[in-house]
Amino acid sequence: MKLQDKIKQLAELAVKIGVNVLPGDTVEVNVPVERADLARELAAEAYKAGAHKVIITWYDDFKNLLDYTYSPTEVMSEVHQFEFDKNETLLKSGVKQIFVKSTDPELLKSIDPEKIQAVTQARSEKLHSLMKYRMNDITSWTIISAPSEGWAKKVFPDSEDPVADLWEAIFETTRVNKEDPVKSWNDNINLLVEKAKWMNEQNFSHLHYTNSKGTDLTIGLQEGHIWRAASTQNIKGEAFVPNMPTEEVYTLADKYDVNGRVYSAKPLANAGNVIDDFWLEFKDGKVVDFDAKVGKEALKSLLDRDGDNSKRLGEVALVPHDSPISNSNILFFNTLFDENASCHLAVGAAYPTTIEGGENMSEEELEEHHVNQSKVHADFMVGTKDLDIVGIKRDGSKVQVFKDGNWA
Repeated sequence: MKLQDKIKQLAELAVKIGVNVLPGDTVEVNVPVERADLARELAAEAYKAGAHKVIITWYDDFKNLLDYTYSPTEVMSEVHQFEFDKNETLLKSGVKQIFVKSTDPELLKSIDPEKIQAVTQARSEKLHSLMKYRMNDITSWTIISAPSEGWAKKVFPDSEDPVADLWEAIFETTRVNKEDPVKSWNDNINLLVEKAKWMNEQNFSHLHYTNSKGTDLTIGLQEGHIWRAASTQNIKGEAFVPNMPTEEVYTLADKYDVNGRVYSAKPLANAGNVIDDFWLEFKDGKVVDFDAKVGKEALKSLLDRDGDNSKRLGEVALVPHDSPISNSNILFFNTLFDENASCHLAVGAAYPTTIEGGENMSEEELEEHHVNQSKVHADFMVGTKDLDIVGIKRDGSKVQVFKDGNWA
C-alpha cells in the first residue's frame, strides 16, 4: 500500500474511531504546517462522515522556536481576547477536535527553562477555564501523531529515511497495517474495557508498586474512583477515543495519599526538553524530593509550574509491558506513544470523569474528594518488565494486579 493510502487510512481512523464524526458536526484539526498532506485527508474524511464544517488550525514548530529565541517573555505570555474567544466559541458549540502532534522533543533545548516555564504558566492560567471541555469529556477530542523531520531523526538517528521509518512505526502502532483497522480498534477497545471493569469490581483502596529500579510507591484510591479505558463519551453520549494509539486503563490518585519513591522507565519529552533517568519522592501526596540525570532543571520547572498541584498525582494508568508499542522496541520520545508502552502516572490534573459524579462537581467538591486540580497534566512512564503492582482492598486483603510487568 502506498504512503498516501496509509495516511488516508490513519485519517479515517481518527475521524471514525477517534472523534466519531457524525452528520452536522463541526470539526477542528490542529496540525503542523509540514503535515498538510494529513490535514487534507482529515478534512476529506470528516466531510465524508457528514461534517458540515472543517476548520484547520495550523502551527509551526520552527516559528515557535523563533518566538522563544527572540520574543520577550511578556509578549509570548500574552493571550489576546480574540484567541480566547475563538477557542471558547468552538468548544461551546460542541466542536470535535483532532490534534496532530509531531514536535521535535528537543526543539527548545537551547532555551532557558525559566522562560519556557514563565510562558507556559502564564498561558495556562489564561486558558485554564477551557480545560474543562476536554478534562470533563464535554466535547469529543483525539490526539494522533505524524512525523516531523526533527522528531523522526531523534527516533531513528541512523536511518537513511527517518521520516518514512517513523511513518511506518506510527501505522503499525495505530493498527493502520491491520487487514481491517476499524475492527482491530474495536476489538482492542473491548479488551481494555473488560480490564477496566475488573479493576472497578475490585474497588481497591491502594496500589503498591515495586520493581528492581528501586520503585516502592503506594498510591491511595478514593472511594468512588472509576477505572476507564480507551473509549469514553461526550456530554451528548457520543463515543470517542482520546488517544490513538491507546493501550491503557486509567483512574485518578488520592492527591493526599501517595507515599514512597518512583523511578522513571523511559525519557519524558516535555516543553521542548527531554527529561531522563529521574525519580520522584512523595510524602502525603506531594513530591518532596527529586533528581534527574538528564534535564533536572526542566523537571524542576515542570514540578514548579502550578504550585503544589503540579507536585501531586492526577492520573494512574496501567499498561502491560507486553503491548504492541513496547514490543516494537522503539523509543518514540513522544508521550502519546511511550505512555502506551508502559504503566504511567501523571503529575497535575486528574480527569474528573474518573470519580463518581466528578464531571458535575464544583472545584470545592472536587477538593473534598481529593481530586487534584491543576493547569498541568504531564504523564511520565514507570512501567518495567519486572514491575509488580499489588492491589490492597478496603478490608486489607491483597490481590496481585501486575506481575513482571503484565496483567497478573
